[in-house]
Amino acid sequence: MKAFVAYPEVSEAADAVVVIHENRGLNDWARSFADELAQKGYLVIAPDLISNTVEGVEKTTDFTNTDLARQAIYDLDPDAVTADLNAVFEYIKEDPASTGTVSVAGFCWGGSNSFRFATNQTELKNTFVFYGTAPTNSEDLARINCPVYGFYGGNDNRVNSTLKTTQTQMDSLGHFFEPVIYEEATHAFMRKGAQTEEGPDKVAHDKAWERLLALLKA
Repeated sequence: MKAFVAYPEVSEAADAVVVIHENRGLNDWARSFADELAQKGYLVIAPDLISNTVEGVEKTTDFTNTDLARQAIYDLDPDAVTADLNAVFEYIKEDPASTGTVSVAGFCWGGSNSFRFATNQTELKNTFVFYGTAPTNSEDLARINCPVYGFYGGNDNRVNSTLKTTQTQMDSLGHFFEPVIYEEATHAFMRKGAQTEEGPDKVAHDKAWERLLALLKA
């Protein structure tokens, strides 16, 4: 498995963040997000979860189009994804530049997988879910051992229609789940908002960045 690692320009060890890409794979935007987060002082690792999963294709950018990358994403075995993420977690936790404190942030498909990863990795400090859905099995959710923060676009009913059930399940388990919905923003507003200078996605992008950084510092 290949991964993109971005180091902060600091003199001391830094907290780490695992970034899980969208269903487009580890593309330019995912790497730019990792770079920007590193510029804020964090050690960031973004695994390419479809690297070397298709014969003859070493990494996301080797796919000839995004449809093929998406198909490779959806062909992944969920348990294999968990195993890869656990390997990434251990790698970045033990990096000499790391404090050993690790959070996870995921987007779209990666958002759902960040929520799922929280059910399988009890040493996470925080889980940040950007427009992803939660596992529906309460027994899985019961294993979560960190706060989960959600970031959602107001115009994303497919995902948002699941939030009430997720909140009820998390509350019943005594787990912390704090979703924030950004009015009129669409699905994938972090990527879309980074590519425009105005509009609801840009507003949501900027507010979500502020919230993410504040939570990481807390």
